[in-house]
Order: sequence, then structure tokens, then C-alpha cells
Amino acid sequence: MITSIDIRNLGVIAGAHADFGPGLTVVTGETGAGKTMVLSSLLLLLGGRADAALVRQGAARLDVDGVFEVDEDTAERAEEAGGVVEDGELIVGRTVPARGRSRARLGGRPVPASAIAGIVGSMVTIHGQSDQIRLTSQNAQREALDRFGGAAHQGLVARYRGAFHAAVAAKKRLDAALADRDGREEEIEDLAAATARIASLGLAVGEEEELARESARLTNVQDLRAHCEAAQGALRGGDSVPGAIDLARQALAELDGAGRYDESVVEMCQRLQSQILEVEALADDVSAYSRTLEPDPAALARVHERRAAIKDALRGRAGDIEGLLAWNEAALERLEELSSPDSDPEALERALAAAQERVLELGGRLSEARRRLADSLSAQVDEELRALSMPDASLSIALTPSKPTSHGLETIGFLLRPHPSAPPRPLGSGASGGELSRVMLALELILGRDGSSSTFVFDEIDAGIGGQTATEVGARLARLAEDHQVIVVTHLAQVAAFASHHLVIAKDDGTTSVRVVTGVDREAELTRMMGGDPHSPAARRNVIEVLGSAVSQSQG
Repeated sequence: MITSIDIRNLGVIAGAHADFGPGLTVVTGETGAGKTMVLSSLLLLLGGRADAALVRQGAARLDVDGVFEVDEDTAERAEEAGGVVEDGELIVGRTVPARGRSRARLGGRPVPASAIAGIVGSMVTIHGQSDQIRLTSQNAQREALDRFGGAAHQGLVARYRGAFHAAVAAKKRLDAALADRDGREEEIEDLAAATARIASLGLAVGEEEELARESARLTNVQDLRAHCEAAQGALRGGDSVPGAIDLARQALAELDGAGRYDESVVEMCQRLQSQILEVEALADDVSAYSRTLEPDPAALARVHERRAAIKDALRGRAGDIEGLLAWNEAALERLEELSSPDSDPEALERALAAAQERVLELGGRLSEARRRLADSLSAQVDEELRALSMPDASLSIALTPSKPTSHGLETIGFLLRPHPSAPPRPLGSGASGGELSRVMLALELILGRDGSSSTFVFDEIDAGIGGQTATEVGARLARLAEDHQVIVVTHLAQVAAFASHHLVIAKDDGTTSVRVVTGVDREAELTRMMGGDPHSPAARRNVIEVLGSAVSQSQG
């Protein structure tokens, strides 16, 4: 519920404060005094678009602050956004400069305007003359019918919408697969052949270097043998030439002799003895290696063949085996993707058919539910219209089958028949402003029972009506106010007479004020609204009768 608003430099209002209570609050005043500015301030507090044109001429900025009574859920969401809620009250503010960006505040914390809309926007439903025009659109009419169905029906709407979007996505996947079918099959063949070839090679990281060494060994086996034989001669010597081992043994004998005269030489003898043993072992190894050096053309051919196969596998894919193995892993993933049902056109066709069948199944259920809702809603609207001085009028809701859309399997249109001899016609082409006002009020009276909004604001919903019809409109607004806060900007005394709170917007010497009127002041305002002289006893008596009649109807 809206508790109060403070307005500064908004349109013709330099500064004003207004308190709102529960029940029905009416806002009245002379034309041009600024009644619609109250509505503009509420729209800003609900996260509406900031327009610098609203700033009072000559002012640097406008400010609007509002106090809302909120429930625990709204308070929790406001606190999650960083705002402060005290004693169940949340302060919301908007600042709109004449130049520059607007600012929004929620519970004392700067927030985006969208945060305000998300947290307090759902608490208030605002209807103006533009909403009467909106009511003529098929989208608004469909939304009204679905809203009438309540949460369970809207859950069905959401499931249908999800199924429709899933079918659209399935169609896009199929179209993409069909458009690239030849390329896809060619890519599958190429990847399958490449990965199979790589798998057959059984590659190991570092294998290229090992093959290069083996190729060098097999290619140069004769030179290797010659070098090894020369090394053998140098180590072991020949018939007339001593080798390294022979010379080392001669050195050992000499040192051994020296050791008889100096014990420090013994350690050198031991070291040399160890080196002689190492060289003898090395000579044995060279001899054993040399015996393995036999020409092997077949082995060399296999090495060349292996290196050629690896080079072919690497070409265009990687620079070495490690990179090729990484490419192969990615190729296998891509191959799996291309071979999965999500990429196979035939499987995608089956998936699309199933998705479309789901759309038709849910769409059929939604259509049947809407037909039942249409019968019930039109009957209830007709009942309200009879009470609003349209006794012969009837509202019918046409469901015309159409190709599936995100909204269903039909278009929805509200048709109004003002009297039995007239044909039903779409609201937008046959209904007057006053008739639209009453249809919208009837719908809101019915739809408002779901409690989705705690506050309803109507801006001159009584346009184009008067007399007894205006009285009935006031009575209906008072009935809606029994369970909701209702704020009405009106120019009709018959409507204002039903209010539990009456605010008057007055303009004096260019300054606009907002004041609460009660008692004789309220009677004077109602007299002015009825075109009478506030000082005339007869006019006052007429107003008192109107007030009494309103009280009687409200109590009845």
C-alpha cells in the first residue's frame, strides 16, 4: 500500500505532500491544477521512464519520494538489494535532472530504476486512458484472459511457451544440419579416416627423435664399425703397438715401485688400478657393440617407412607427435559431436516432430482451458456491465484458430455488443471511450480478486460517463476498495462521493497544493464538481443527498 508521496518540481507542482490511506482515495481539482502529476509521480516511483520534460520550468531537477507499506516477501527482496525497511515501511525515491541521468533510491540505497520496478512495481496496478487504448490490442486481451485463469492456468501458459521455444530451437538445429549435410558427411569421413590412421600408428611422444637416431645408425653402420675397431686398437693395442690398457698397466707397475719408497704413492696406485678396470670394461663394451654393427637394409627400410608415415600424419595438423595427439583428441570429440543424434538430420527430424507434437498437445489443452475461461469471464463481465448502466451489453471472447505461435494456437479477441440489435464488434472499432472505461473497470473488478496487486490507481476511468452510470462506477470502485487500496483521479462528484479519503489539487498564483478535505470542505468541493455554487444551500443539500446515497450503497 502507498502511504504517502512527496513531490518537488514536478510539472506545475513546486512542492506537495499527499497522504493515502486504505480503501478508496479520490483526487480531484480544477483542470490544469496538476491532478495527472500525481499519477506521473507514482509512475516514477514504480520504475517508470524518467522524462526531463516533467521537470518544472526553471528548476534544476524534480524529486519524488514515496512511502510504501510492504509485506515480508517484498521487504526481504528490498533488503537483499541493500535497502532498509523499518517497521514494514519502505521509502522509494526518484530524482530526474533537467539535464543528465536520473537516479533511483530504494530504502536509502541508490539502485537502478529496474530494481524499483521489480520490487514494488508488482504492488501497484495503474490504469489511465492509454490503458483503454491498450485494452483494444489482442495481446492485452489475451493477457487479461490468461490472468483470469490464475496461477495454475498461467503455469500451463508457461509450459506451452517453453514447448514452443523448444520446437523453434529444434527447427533451427535441423535447418542448420540440412544446410550443411554434404559438408557434414565429408567432415565425418575425413575425421574418421584421420583418427583411425593415427590410432593405427600407435604414436608415442619423443618417437621422432628415436627414429632419427636409429636411421642415422643404420645408414652409417660401416663407418660406425670402422670407428669402433679403431677405438679397440687404441684401447687394447696390437702385436707391436701397445694400447691404452697396456700403457696404463706399465704406469701402475712404475707407481707400485715408487710406493716402496713413499707410502703416499699407494693411493695413486689404487686410483689407477680402478681406472684400468674401467677402461678394460669399456673396451669390452666397444667390442660387444661392434659385433652388433651388421648392415640391415630391411630395418632401415622400416625406419624410413615409419618416419614417412608419421610425417604424413603430421602434415597440416601439427608440428610434432605431441601436437598431433592433441589434435586427434579434439578430432575425436568433434567426430562424436557430428555423429550424435543432435547433429544427425534424421534424428533431428524425429526430435522436431516430437517437439511439434508436444506444442500441439499443450496448445490443445491451453485452447480448451481458454475456452472455459472465456465463457466464465464474459458472463462475469456482462453482470458487471449491467450494474454499470449497460444492461443490454454483452462481451464475447472469440478464439480464432491460427498457426502455432509463442502465445498459443489461436488469436483472442474481445467483442462488445452494446445492445441486442447490434452485431458484436472488436473493442477497438466499435466501443466509445465511456464504454471502454466501463469494460476495463468491469475486468479489473473481476481480475482484481486474485490479489496480485495491493493498490489500484485509476486516472479518469470515468471519462465519457455521467449520471447514474457514474454512481455505479463509484460504487464498483468502492467495492474493489474493500479488499485493496484504490486511488482514483476523477472529475465526477458521483464517483468522489464514495471515497473514504478525498484529496484536492488546487492551484493558486502558480503554486499547486494538495490538501485533504472533510466535512463542509468536502461538501464544497463536491458542489464545485457538480457545477453548483458552494455557498448555495440548495446545492449543498444536493451534495449531502449524493453523499448519503453513496454511503447507503456502500453499506448495502
